[in-house]
Amino acid sequence: MVEEVYRNIYRIGVVLPGNPLRELNSYFIRGEQSDLLIDTGFRRPACQEALEAGLQELGSDPARRDVLITHLHSDHSGMADLFAGPDRRIYMSDVDMGILKRFQLQKDPQVLHQRFIDEGFPLDLLKEIHRTNPAITEKMPEADPRLYAINDGDKIQAGSYTLETLLVPGHTPGNTMFYIRKEQIMFTGDHILFDITPNITHWRGLSDSLGDYLDQLRRVRDLPVKLALPGHRKPGNYRERIDSLLEHHKKRLSNALTIVQDNPGMTAYEIAGIMRWKIRAADWSSFPVIQKWFAVGECLSHLDYLKERGYVKYEIVDGVKKYYSTKMYPIADISGILR
Repeated sequence: MVEEVYRNIYRIGVVLPGNPLRELNSYFIRGEQSDLLIDTGFRRPACQEALEAGLQELGSDPARRDVLITHLHSDHSGMADLFAGPDRRIYMSDVDMGILKRFQLQKDPQVLHQRFIDEGFPLDLLKEIHRTNPAITEKMPEADPRLYAINDGDKIQAGSYTLETLLVPGHTPGNTMFYIRKEQIMFTGDHILFDITPNITHWRGLSDSLGDYLDQLRRVRDLPVKLALPGHRKPGNYRERIDSLLEHHKKRLSNALTIVQDNPGMTAYEIAGIMRWKIRAADWSSFPVIQKWFAVGECLSHLDYLKERGYVKYEIVDGVKKYYSTKMYPIADISGILR
């Protein structure tokens, strides 16, 4: 499906087989001398066919096409090398490019997933995830000579539009949005989604990915945006959605802290099993393995946030972290948790 969302800016729906996100919003900006494609989809035949069909419908010439990647996740970056022209650029944040290279170099699942092992996640399930997770198995090559690192504030020309890079760490450490200031258009990627909440997980080497994410929501909240174009699903009201995301994480932090207070000595894996999730599963035991991985990662980002601000602590027992609250907090008086 192809639709024009603004003058010379088109959305191409790229199917994501077997994924609850269902579809990626890939955006194509037509220019006089060159074109720009924003995000690509998984490295799978069905995704490739959908994107190729959309680009053919638009009459896009591959030889004059640059590719811009909002972040390293493979549903966005997986086919970047297949759709950029041979002498063109693949733009990606310098931070996420470095992570992509480290992922390619490190093959040992125990090393990649050590934090999850420390948090009580069963190793056999992690090995299964390592074999089947498209985030690991369907990445674009990290050594492509067309890769071009971008940083906060960098500008990219796409036709008559100037896209300003906004580095918004959280969903990934090098996550980016792109702002067309004159027309007040924001390509939000997965930083802001409108009918689902972006997954905020733990990242190796970062102590507070949720804190980073919330800081960046506040940073970009007051930018004038008339049209917000997300990485998945439908667009919506930009500022209202930021406010609702801040409120969502306040409630999730409260939920996590309540569980820690009521169940001292639990692992993050056990805490995640009690937290409230919007998923079609009767209980934690019936969660698909990959959804357990996402849930524990999200739980960890919230526990890290609480730990950094003195609400919780952990002790290591038999090589596994057990969580405790630092004191009993009245849940009705938890307004200061988001600061």
